[in-house]
Amino acid sequence: MREAPEAGLEPLAPDPPAEGALAPVAGALAALNRAIDHVGSVALVAAALILTYSVVSRYFFKAATDWQDEAAVFCIVGAVFMSSAYVQSFRGHIGIGLLASLLSPAANRVRALVVDIASFLFSAFFAWKSWTLWHEAWVDKQTTTSSWAPPLWIPYGLMAFGITLLAVQIALQIATRLQHWEERP
Repeated sequence: MREAPEAGLEPLAPDPPAEGALAPVAGALAALNRAIDHVGSVALVAAALILTYSVVSRYFFKAATDWQDEAAVFCIVGAVFMSSAYVQSFRGHIGIGLLASLLSPAANRVRALVVDIASFLFSAFFAWKSWTLWHEAWVDKQTTTSSWAPPLWIPYGLMAFGITLLAVQIALQIATRLQHWEERP
């Protein structure tokens, strides 16, 4: 994925491997990310099947589809937020390569570090706000307004946990980058 600048991805050198105390954390996070990737894939397939069932049951049987939309949204929210750390571990998020190609390698390292720090700060803030939403939904026993009325702590919890994993992944990448700062050109 890193060698596809035509797709808008930054052509960065691969992140150096984590060493020392960071290595077990990186290994555990990688294993968790892989497991979440598999569960997220199943959730997306489930959402597709649920929505297909919804369309078929409405069209052919004129059946109400109240629960299907919410179940599909819950699956998609979980898959998107929970897999964001996995995507970040490969630096698979879309970036703008023009600036990276204009800067020297040293300036590009600084730019990448600044972007990582800004991304971490945003993700950490988003995680904190997501956990407050989850807590409110849990304590107040909030549900959706549909007749099915599933609890809102489920999607808020998936969102909060996923964005927290993203913040941890970015923090690990920052720490690893700083660990290898002197080794790179």
